[in-house]
Amino acid sequence: MPVEFAPTSDQSLPIWCVPQDAEIPEDAMAGNWPAACGFTGKTGELCLLPAADGTVQGALFGLGHPSRAGRERFTLARAVSALPQGDWRLAYVPEGRDPEELALGWLLGQYRFTRYKGDAPARPRLVCPDGVDADRLLAIAAGEFLTRDLINTPASDMGPKQLEASARKLANDIGASIEVTTGEALLKSNLPLIHAVGRAAEQAPRLIDIRLGDSGPMLTLVGKGVCFDTGGLDIKPPSSMGLMKKDMGGAATVLGLLKMLAGTGAAQRLRLRVLIPAVENSIAGNAFRPGDVLGSRKGLTVEVNNTDAEGRLVLADALTMGAEENPDLMISYATLTGAARVALGPDIPPFYCDDDATAQIIQTSAMQAGDPLWRMPFWEPYEAMIEPDIADLDNAPSGGMAGSITAALFLRRFAEGAGRYVHLDIYGWQPAAKPGRPKGGVGQGARAVLDALPRLLT
Repeated sequence: MPVEFAPTSDQSLPIWCVPQDAEIPEDAMAGNWPAACGFTGKTGELCLLPAADGTVQGALFGLGHPSRAGRERFTLARAVSALPQGDWRLAYVPEGRDPEELALGWLLGQYRFTRYKGDAPARPRLVCPDGVDADRLLAIAAGEFLTRDLINTPASDMGPKQLEASARKLANDIGASIEVTTGEALLKSNLPLIHAVGRAAEQAPRLIDIRLGDSGPMLTLVGKGVCFDTGGLDIKPPSSMGLMKKDMGGAATVLGLLKMLAGTGAAQRLRLRVLIPAVENSIAGNAFRPGDVLGSRKGLTVEVNNTDAEGRLVLADALTMGAEENPDLMISYATLTGAARVALGPDIPPFYCDDDATAQIIQTSAMQAGDPLWRMPFWEPYEAMIEPDIADLDNAPSGGMAGSITAALFLRRFAEGAGRYVHLDIYGWQPAAKPGRPKGGVGQGARAVLDALPRLLT
C-alpha cells in the first residue's frame, strides 16, 4: 500500500501533542473545553477542538506522563485511527520528544494489509514536520510495508516462486542484478542443504542472489526464506503450525531493508549482496529424515536430529556462499527459534556478534530508532552441544536448553571469512496490535541496522 505525507498547506489542521497533566499551549485557544471533556493528556487521549461553526479546528493529543514514555513506541500512531480524515500538522511537540519519531509513527500507523479485503478507508495524513527528512522516513516506511506485506501473505500466494517474483520486482525497481538457482541446479552449484530441506515441496527450492553497487565496503544480508514450515517429518502440532507463513520473515526483512537502503541513498556507498534461501519444509516420500547426515557447501557434515530445525540448514549454505567473498560485514535475519521468544518475548529479538564495538553500535542504534534489540552471547562452552558423535554438527541438540544460542553457534560455523558477522533471531510477528504495528507481520532489526550502518561501514 502507498505511504505518504500530506503536502504543506494552510488547510491542514493543527494538532498539539501534550504530556499528561501539562498546561495546554496558549496558541491552541482551547479555553475550558479540554477540562470540560476530561482531557488530561493520558497516553493516546484525543480532544477535538471545535470552531464556532461546529467544525473541527484542531486537536489535542495526549502523550502520557514523561516518566512512562519508555512503555510505548510510536504513540502518535494512535492518532491515525482516532482523528477525522484530513491533513494535519504538528503545532506543538514538547521538549524531549523527537518530531522524527512522531512522524515515523504516524506513517507506520497508516499500514493496512488489504490484499484480500479490498481497500481500507482513507487515513488522515500528516504534514512532515520542519527539519525532518521526509524522503528518508518515507523510504523507511515503504521498506517496512514491503516486509509486512510479504509476511502477511499466506503460503498459498507466497511460496518460493512468489518470493522470487517479489525479489525480482524489487531488484528491477532499484536497478539491482538478480540471479536465482533453482531445483537440481542447487546440487550442481554445491548448495546441498538448501536442496535437501526444500526438495519435498511442490515448488522447487531456490537461492535468490541480489547485488547492488560496485564500490565501497561490502555488506551481505542473508534472510531465511522458509515460506511455510510443517516441521517436516518431525511434524509440528496444529497450534505451532498456524503462524508458519511468517517463517520467511527473515527474507521479508532483508528485502525491506534493501528497499530502505536504496530509497535513502545509503546503498550508493556500499557493495550490497542479499542472499535468500527460499524453500518450503514439506512432507513427501523424498523428504529429508531424522537421523540423516547431510553434506554442506562448506564441507561440514550435519546430523539431522530434528527436521523442524531446518532454518539453520538452509542458512548454512547461504552464509558459506556469502562468506566466500569476505564481506566487511555479514548479517543474517531469521525467525529461527522459539527459545528466543521465551527469553525475550515478541518485541525484543536477540542478536549475536563477537565484535564488541559493532555490537555496541547496533545496540545504541536499535534504541535510538525505536527498533529494540538485545545482545546475547556466542557462548563458547556450548559449542560441544552442537557436536554429535557421527557428524561435524548437530542441527538440533537434545535437552532444550540455550536453544537460541546453540542455533547461533551453528550458524557462526558457516560465517567464517566474513570480516564481522551479526545474527538476529527475530519473531517477525506482532501478536497484538500496538501503535504503528497492527497485528500481523512486522519488520524487526532493519531500522536498527539502517541507523547503525554509517558507523559500522565507513
